[in-house]
Order: sequence, then C-alpha cells, then structure tokens
Amino acid sequence: MTIFEKIIARQIPAKIVWEDEDAIAFHDVDPQAPVHVLIVPKRAISRLTDVTDKDAALLGKLLLVARNVAKELELSSGYRVVINCGPDAGESVPHLHVHLLGKRALAWPPG
Repeated sequence: MTIFEKIIARQIPAKIVWEDEDAIAFHDVDPQAPVHVLIVPKRAISRLTDVTDKDAALLGKLLLVARNVAKELELSSGYRVVINCGPDAGESVPHLHVHLLGKRALAWPPG
C-alpha cells in the first residue's frame, strides 16, 4: 500500500484541500514551492504509462481539479502542473499524481 493509499484510507493525516469520490488533493509534506498540492486519483494507477483510453475522463478530471484548486488557493500570477512518470523523472511514489506548484517564480527548464 502506497503512502497515497494510506492518506485516502485516512491511515495517515494530510492537509486535504479538495476531495470527491474519484480523487483527493492535499498539500505535499515536502513542498518544492510555497504552494505544492498533490492531486491523486483514489483508484490506484501506478503511473501515466499504465493508464488506458478508458481513463480519459479521470485524467481530464485531475487537470480540472488542478485548475479549481489553483483558483481557490489564489495562484492568479501563475502555476505549474507536473506529472512525473518513472524514477528518472523524479517519481517517488508509484501512484499516479499531479503536482500543482505556485506562489513563486518557477524556472525553466525544470530539473
């Protein structure tokens, strides 16, 4: 069971900012920006390479949640949405999730 599954099951506390039957969004415990929220589907999907065409609605929903949470957290000057896929990309938890980062200037290219 991943740390995200434990948060979803309420076995580990988290500062939740949004939730419904499909997904949950909470503040990262190791933030890389003043605002760093993780948006996680409740159904365990290891990574982006494991999604299927049947997951299109869920993937779209994760991005809409990112947009809505960004608005709620007043990220009007800009924000970044990131999905890491695999260890070389910095993936540390094998459960698909979207990073929402904001409240500071973010450099490009990343990494």
